[in-house]
Amino acid sequence: MDVRTAIYRYCNYQPRCHYEVRNKLYEIGCKADEVNELIAELIEKDLLNEERYARAIARGKFRIKHWGRQKIVQQLKLNKISDYCIRKALTEIDTEEYYQTLLKQTEKKWHEFRGDENVLLRKNKVYRYLMQKGFEPDMIWDAINQIVKSSEGG
Repeated sequence: MDVRTAIYRYCNYQPRCHYEVRNKLYEIGCKADEVNELIAELIEKDLLNEERYARAIARGKFRIKHWGRQKIVQQLKLNKISDYCIRKALTEIDTEEYYQTLLKQTEKKWHEFRGDENVLLRKNKVYRYLMQKGFEPDMIWDAINQIVKSSEGG
């Protein structure tokens, strides 16, 4: 299979970013001139589109893996996506759905740590978990306090 066929197949399989495609082409054994030419061709044929890639990553990581915005941004920056495309990608995440997901994750972890009698320690564990998932600190504390109030009341 020639390089062109291989890279077309690679890009058709799922949305890719320039960084991934460039690495793949070098991995296959292409020279710099050939890499730039193929990337330009892929962009022209709309097989390579960074905004589409960024939006797909944001949707997928949020809906499937329940990542927060900060972790999604970090992932996109790791793949050298522009700030413009990152901003566009974050518009894929509905604010209300985002907060509901945060609440569900908070409640799930709160109940997982129910063996901890110390409420402060329990809050801290839930907070650290949600920070690792990429949610914003202020939103995390709001969600934790909301869950604590509802569990005390119920």
